[in-house]
Amino acid sequence: MDSFRPVAEAARGSRSAAVARALRLRRRRLGQVPWALALPGFAALVAFHFAAIGFGAYYAFTNWNGLAHSSWVGLRNFREIVDDASARGALWHTLELAGGFVVLTNAIGLALALGLNRAVKTRHLLRSLFFLPVALSPLAIAYIWGWIFYYQGALNRVLGSVGLSSLKRDWLGNPSTALWSILVVMVWQFSGLAMVLYLAGLQSVSEDIYEAMLVDGASPWFRFRKVVLPLLAPAMTVSATLTLIIGLRVFDQLKALTDGQPVGATETLALEVYQQTFYLLRFGYGAALALILTALITVFALTQLALLRRNEQRL
Repeated sequence: MDSFRPVAEAARGSRSAAVARALRLRRRRLGQVPWALALPGFAALVAFHFAAIGFGAYYAFTNWNGLAHSSWVGLRNFREIVDDASARGALWHTLELAGGFVVLTNAIGLALALGLNRAVKTRHLLRSLFFLPVALSPLAIAYIWGWIFYYQGALNRVLGSVGLSSLKRDWLGNPSTALWSILVVMVWQFSGLAMVLYLAGLQSVSEDIYEAMLVDGASPWFRFRKVVLPLLAPAMTVSATLTLIIGLRVFDQLKALTDGQPVGATETLALEVYQQTFYLLRFGYGAALALILTALITVFALTQLALLRRNEQRL
């Protein structure tokens, strides 16, 4: 029997080596499968996204009107944009709307997240209700709020019923209030998105931390400033970046509520791109505006992301 032992051990070793080779081959094949599955999606991304951006960037330097052959005009479209008062106004309105949207949406979302984190018994229902507008169509929400803001709408009726008739006005038809009325609609719709992002950050804070702070007698402001806020820094980075992108590229609410009126008071770059391209058939000029908007979103989003990431390290 002892004479067969080396043979058995050799056979066992060869089987082990064969199994190891088979496992390595299987892992190699499995590692190749995800790349093969990703190829169709990557090809579609290149064809429908990056190629479209490339063609749009090319037409920004032409005078194409969507029908005739285009000719290269260099930077003429961009010089027209600089000299165009309506384009400059659209840029300023875009920055105003995006800035107010980022600040208000994140402030309200953070307040909702802190209030609905643990203490309220009906917090799950309230979270769903506050997040519901995010899942609704922006056009549907815009039409509802349009009925609220019109002169004979719900807001003016409520003001008249409580003795504040002097405050009644056409909120969307007044140049001084139209843009801020649209800001209210946007903040109302997307505050729930910021709330969910901040709630995700708050859920990662251990209960032991809260209990230790309560035992030490820390004030609510101290707990928020020194403990909760630093732990929420990653969620704040994500929320602020997302809301900045949404604010800069907003289109549906503006198109449904005012279409850039009155007298251009709510004109933004996204609306200007649409009107110059599809109303006036100035496809080259519209492509130049779209390229400026794309560059604006990219620069602002990356800059804000870098600053917030640096702030995370400081906190």
